[in-house]
Amino acid sequence: MSDRFSLTGRVLTLVEGSEQVRRQLLGSERAIDLCRAGPLRDRVSTDEITPAWACYYFDRTLARYCLVGLAGGAVEAGEVAAGGFQILVAGDSFGYGSSRETAPFALREAGIRLILVRSVEKIFLQNCQNLGVYVSTDFGLLPRLLAGEALTVEELAGDANGIARDVVRAGGLFAYNAQRLFGQHPAVRQRDVPSRRAGVVPSPMTLVEKIIASRVMNHDGSVGVPAVAPGESHFIRADLRFSHDYVTAMADALFRAGLGEDAKVSDPDSLVLFRDHLTLLGQALTPRHRELRLYDHALELGRAQERFAERHGVKLFDEVQSETGPRSYGICHNVVVDELGVPSSVIVGTDSHTCTAGALGAFAFGVGSTDMANAFFTRDVRVSVPESVKIELLGELPAGTSAKDVMLTLLGLEATQKGALAGKVLEFCGSGVLGLTLDERATLTNMAVEASAFTGIVGFDERARAELALRRAGNDGCYGAPILRSDPDAAYAFTLQLDLAKVEPMLALPGDPRHARTLREFCAAGAQRIDIAYAGSCTGSKAADIDVYAAVLQVGLQTGRRVAPHVRLYIQLGSLRIRQYAKERGYLQLFEDVGATLLEPACGACIGAGPGTSTDASQVTVSAVNRNFAGRSGPGRVFLASPWVVAESALAGELSLPRSFRSQPGTAL
Repeated sequence: MSDRFSLTGRVLTLVEGSEQVRRQLLGSERAIDLCRAGPLRDRVSTDEITPAWACYYFDRTLARYCLVGLAGGAVEAGEVAAGGFQILVAGDSFGYGSSRETAPFALREAGIRLILVRSVEKIFLQNCQNLGVYVSTDFGLLPRLLAGEALTVEELAGDANGIARDVVRAGGLFAYNAQRLFGQHPAVRQRDVPSRRAGVVPSPMTLVEKIIASRVMNHDGSVGVPAVAPGESHFIRADLRFSHDYVTAMADALFRAGLGEDAKVSDPDSLVLFRDHLTLLGQALTPRHRELRLYDHALELGRAQERFAERHGVKLFDEVQSETGPRSYGICHNVVVDELGVPSSVIVGTDSHTCTAGALGAFAFGVGSTDMANAFFTRDVRVSVPESVKIELLGELPAGTSAKDVMLTLLGLEATQKGALAGKVLEFCGSGVLGLTLDERATLTNMAVEASAFTGIVGFDERARAELALRRAGNDGCYGAPILRSDPDAAYAFTLQLDLAKVEPMLALPGDPRHARTLREFCAAGAQRIDIAYAGSCTGSKAADIDVYAAVLQVGLQTGRRVAPHVRLYIQLGSLRIRQYAKERGYLQLFEDVGATLLEPACGACIGAGPGTSTDASQVTVSAVNRNFAGRSGPGRVFLASPWVVAESALAGELSLPRSFRSQPGTAL
């Protein structure tokens, strides 16, 4: 990569008005005047940069589909690549959503070399750095480039520091690692922290800081340092790495391209693969799937994963055939929590919801394909030590509410809207956590990323230990690592307190999980008919979620109610273990009797790859999933809600408060 950057192409500015974007795509002007352009688009998600259906490709084909998911239909296939654009300009929270590296890869292959935004999401930023795409929040660079000035890499690196800055200088992660493996870069880049000076006692640390400190890779190959502090950058040893069928092929291709065809996975026993995201695709093919032969591409993604697993001796949690069609062993996040994850460990996966495993007291987070390809070989990942926010939960949740309502409440806070949680670790603690099951804690950590947080974590305690022991048939091998807790006087960015007793059933309005409001407030304006109720995904298909669906539907059946005639209710089981759990309790028959459609273990409609996806823009869905970006689950509108609301609404035929909540004093409509 050159050490200078100059503007030789055009500037594409993403503004709120789709017509303005189209004029740029169809015109020839070098750049529009930002002062007259109108408001910049905020929260451009990875689903808009590369829609889920485009991610069946993992090569230069992605350039054709760059930004085709942009809200308002502003971009058509091939237009960005054909337009000669070199710089992309947008607003806040750019790259919000998935960890999929297909998004920055598509931008790069379409010609974008510099992204200028007010703020950028953590995973997206790291993926760009890994791929050699510059990202800056300094809008003062644009007039200089338009004036013909050539900028240095140091100027383009912006706020990047430590290892991240070294990666930018090198032109990407693999170029950096080629230098690192020859000793040209230290494994650790850190400030002069007092705790490292002789005779100084280490400062108090948060739970995540302790985990990171225990896994820091040192120059001599040893692991662990006495202490770390926010802002330092390190490579840390991963205890568990995992990838799924949606992205393994891309990570493998990057692995071989960066390290050679003969490169081998290090410690294959600590790497697992899942075939879960595309298992049910064949049951919900759309015209676009058929036109682009995406089902064939999905099958090839599975075959590529099988070849990788066989070549490197890696465990693959594969599909199994049943009388009703294919099943996955389980959704990766559910299986990691129930069967694989270890408290106080480091868990990385090629999915933004890897943070689900933070419910185990693990430091768990999503990475892109390049980071994972690197970790295949080195077993370490780079992190900048994040600040933690203490989320103190007090009291008990009212009947008819759940952890999903807690998270939607947090997402709706003004502080969250203004980005106060961005890049932070959300450490859930307080007396209220003690009343939450491990599954409910997993909902909290799962949705931390929707607040743009780095990850979520809950300290491992006796309740979690007892529940996990039951799930793992008494196998206590997962407790080999010491159980860590934050020091009493550890430093936090700030503290948020939430009284659980005041939590109400919540909704996220279509388009963004952060568009949250109380269901009672929404319903006061009039009834909202629904067409689809989707009870599934990693967020809504855990055993505790299945218990809720069963409780609501059982009461409905006992009172002569079934799923409303115009509603399709889909109930998805998160894993084979959870399926067996439901079968033993008679839930499967109950779901059939009440008129629900049972879906086998797998992902699906959450990413538009299974039953429950809308097929028409007029359709309305209430869903237990974690994201409702436009087009992600079909062309219709998607409201996010708790399992209580999803089940009750399926019976009522419209968005409805749970009956158990309506019986609470002072909460009736």
